[in-house]
Amino acid sequence: MEELAGIIVLGIFAQWFAWRIRVPAILPLIVIGLLVGPLSTLITADGAKLINPIYNGETGLFPGRSLFYFVSLAIGIILFEGGLTLRVKEVQETQRSILRLISLGSLITFIGAGFAAHFIMGLTWNISFLFAGLIIVTGPTVIAPILQNIPLNRNVATVLKWEGILIDPIGALVAVLVFEFVSTTDHGMGYTSHAMIQFVQVVLLGGALGFISGMALYQIIKRELVPHYLLNVFVLASVLLVFVTSDILAHESGLLAVVVMGLVLANKDVPRIEEILSFKESLSVLLISILFILLAANMDMSELELLVRDWRPIALFGFVALVLRPLSVFASTYNGNLSLPEKLFISWVGPRGIVAAGIASLFGLTLAEKGVPNAEYITPLVFMIVLGTVLLNATTARLVARLLGVVQDASGGVLILGANNFAITIGAYLKEQGRTVHLIDSNPGHIAKAERAGLEGIVANIYNTELAELYELLDVGYLLAFTSSDEVNEYALNRYEKIFGERGAYRLITVDELKDTAKVDDENIFSHTEDFINLSESNRESSSIHEVPFSSLEELGRWLEYARKEITVAPIFIKSPDGLLNTIPQDVNTLTLVTGDYFLVCLGSKLPVLPEVDTIVGPEESV
Repeated sequence: MEELAGIIVLGIFAQWFAWRIRVPAILPLIVIGLLVGPLSTLITADGAKLINPIYNGETGLFPGRSLFYFVSLAIGIILFEGGLTLRVKEVQETQRSILRLISLGSLITFIGAGFAAHFIMGLTWNISFLFAGLIIVTGPTVIAPILQNIPLNRNVATVLKWEGILIDPIGALVAVLVFEFVSTTDHGMGYTSHAMIQFVQVVLLGGALGFISGMALYQIIKRELVPHYLLNVFVLASVLLVFVTSDILAHESGLLAVVVMGLVLANKDVPRIEEILSFKESLSVLLISILFILLAANMDMSELELLVRDWRPIALFGFVALVLRPLSVFASTYNGNLSLPEKLFISWVGPRGIVAAGIASLFGLTLAEKGVPNAEYITPLVFMIVLGTVLLNATTARLVARLLGVVQDASGGVLILGANNFAITIGAYLKEQGRTVHLIDSNPGHIAKAERAGLEGIVANIYNTELAELYELLDVGYLLAFTSSDEVNEYALNRYEKIFGERGAYRLITVDELKDTAKVDDENIFSHTEDFINLSESNRESSSIHEVPFSSLEELGRWLEYARKEITVAPIFIKSPDGLLNTIPQDVNTLTLVTGDYFLVCLGSKLPVLPEVDTIVGPEESV
């Protein structure tokens, strides 16, 4: 009991510690596992491990094949969550360099690492290519802390982010397919037609069962045949059922089935999919915390000595990290839109992740039991690649980024809270002006509408989601709180102004403030004349934005006076000759005009011929 509780406590502590120092959680998890496992034999009186995962008659947690079963089910759940993140639409919409990196780059890594493992380590061909399949994966869990800690320019951050997300399930799928082939080739002793038939059966059955199960689960959720409070655990039970059923029908096909099942759900319009993803993510964190302490603790000193005393593993690591990674990146980004420094940095950052280490341990245990030659090398070699790349990138990425000049100097992106209709119209205009625009809303329908308008949307509740941890928002420097709730807008500025509003943070004026604007003295007000209702009415009249030229403060004042009397027109910005957009202040005579073209930017219907009015006002700060 003490050992089980200790693993959970240590695992969650490792996750928290990794979050605090901004490194991938896999690093402290594996280090803790090694300390309570093989390294602890150096200090214990009887030479036994502090935590021994496999029960050996006197000590240990899992008797017989129990550890194998636990690892299998845990990896199945983790891979299902990975499948849920891979959407075909996202693959189609990403840049060509990203698509080539996860296809051509993965192929180069797979072939190169396979040959390297064979000729450097002397491993059999099947084990060599199984190793190669495992180290394709980078993964978002190891990339995210690096992106969150370094303000990289948008090109680099986008490529690294989407490579990690897209290659995670793809790399796992490749590794599973190679493993299925190795498992069905007469225990690795040779290639036979019978083995090929078995391999095809495993792929067809696992793929078919995963697809059918995914479609069935989609219909069950869509038709609301399961109550809301049972949905998450029902999905979990379904994943376990599919995994076990597939394994019974065709041995070792369960992993493939759950990956395909996740892919199917990811590409269907599944109601409450975000809730399912959130639950699976929390469950994966717990499983990962337990899993990697167990797997690292299960290693023996002889396996660690294999890595320390032999020069070949170090040579293999150097070839993978310093030769294969740059080769795959430069080949994949040839004739692309990335600069040489950007390519060099992406070549340097390629940490292997949790899926690689977890599946390696599972496959190593399985193949070693079957007596496959060289299977004992799989786990220590992959752990070496994982630990080495994570440690190398976590400690040097910031320095290398600054040396190569791929750190962004200023954040010009705009974060809009509230994806209502007028926010989408304003966001589209800002995008046309060259801004990167992100919209956040708790309503998936609103975000879907924003994405159809070509904007980047995130489904999130700002009270429950830590937006500062979303590395998609690294380039944000302006915050616009456009929700219909005054309390939410006020909270957003109080909570996130220093994080996302370094160059400007604005909220909508409230109804009470609008009644007596003379008493409003808040530099964070977006418009002193247009509240949520006024902007909504103007957008309802015409969901378009017009630029009205003016050449003097008098002319500007006359336009504003007219626009403020019309419910169908809402002035929102002043555009200066240098292209900057300025909010419109309450006070007057605050603008000094320089030579060039100025425009009053209005939402709603077009303004007619200039009326005869004498009011003068001026703009505030640049947006």
